[in-house]
Amino acid sequence: MTDRITGPNSQAMWKRAQELMPGGVNSPVRAFGAVGGEPPFVARAKGSRIWDVDGREMIDYVCSWGPLILGHAPEAVVSAVRAAAGSGTSFGAPTAAEVELAEIVTRAFPSIEMVRLVNSGTEAAMSALRLARGFTGRSKVVKFEGCYHGHTDGLLVKAGSGAATLSIPGSHGVPAGYAAETLLARYNDIDSARQVVEAHASDVACIIVEPIAGNMGVVPPEEGFLAGLRELASENGILLIFDEVITGFRVAFGGMQERTGVRADLTVLGKIIGGGLPIGAYGGRREIMERLAPLGPVYQAGTLSGNPIATAAGLATLRALEEDPGVYASLDAKGAELEEGLREAASSAGVPATVNRLGSMMTAFFNAGPVTDYESAKRSDTERYGRYFRRMLAAGVALAPSQFEAAFVSTAHTDKDISRTIEAATEAMRGLE
Repeated sequence: MTDRITGPNSQAMWKRAQELMPGGVNSPVRAFGAVGGEPPFVARAKGSRIWDVDGREMIDYVCSWGPLILGHAPEAVVSAVRAAAGSGTSFGAPTAAEVELAEIVTRAFPSIEMVRLVNSGTEAAMSALRLARGFTGRSKVVKFEGCYHGHTDGLLVKAGSGAATLSIPGSHGVPAGYAAETLLARYNDIDSARQVVEAHASDVACIIVEPIAGNMGVVPPEEGFLAGLRELASENGILLIFDEVITGFRVAFGGMQERTGVRADLTVLGKIIGGGLPIGAYGGRREIMERLAPLGPVYQAGTLSGNPIATAAGLATLRALEEDPGVYASLDAKGAELEEGLREAASSAGVPATVNRLGSMMTAFFNAGPVTDYESAKRSDTERYGRYFRRMLAAGVALAPSQFEAAFVSTAHTDKDISRTIEAATEAMRGLE
């Protein structure tokens, strides 16, 4: 099997891009630094497939890093975007679509009584932290090693996602004093969280966590971990923030809060609620949200917040999910089939691998496992993943260009897509032991 993954048009575009953009990309992991080679440039997409500028067709499991739960360019979303754009692209004024999207979000998440729309998951997380600090009058934040909550200054401490791939413990440009307000605990270790909180209880404003870690690769919470965080926060007057940017509307209509019954004080959303367009949101109990301007003293604003095209795409996506009672069972079944196929492919090739999955999101770690936290995830063989990634892409299967990211299954992925992916993985694993 060849490792060649790009054609001449992508190669030419890559040369141009590197002259014009840092690293040739607008988000670091896209540069393929962790997997080797040069990235193909995507020209178009439909359903479960993408095509690059050289006309190569690939089954896509990146799905724009999770938002495309209905696949690429679903007709309902495309039609909604066309209609919205025809009426105007931005107003800087209230629209009915904002209200309708807020109604769906609050219906899906009972813990969210009020919601504020923003433009990205990073902006939503940043704003939720400011609100938590403003509500509690405290300054410190507890986060978990390997959890990524966007590129907000204070949260780029042992973050996952591209920072994990690049082995960057933080980031230059972040003041040491600001980073010092972030306290670290180990994911899936409630005793670690308790020790951190007890040492700083009077100063901790919030605990922020991915209820399924998705940025050190997929690491589900162990039994009792999220409930333990809920109890710990309540005991100490601390707000519990669930970052459901990935999991919201992905693992259930009401995210992990629906699956576990554990409710957060504040919830951060993004990705699927925009149907593939830039959007974010954060929401929670009314008494907390009413601290936001114009009702309260915590200021946050945005010119494009609640953009009519993004809200139209989000509404079309969420309505499609809400109207299909079997959608999550179907996604789970597809995910389970792919999970089992990847396990068998690794086992038959004698390759040490652990496949973590919850619902339609999963990661195949090149790691004998188990993978339960950042430390165990980082033991993965990233060089082996890079070779596997290049072989899969050469075979027409697009995965995340990092060991520490998730693969996503959409409603557009067919049984044939899953079977073809497993066949490609079986071939790609050979010789990787």
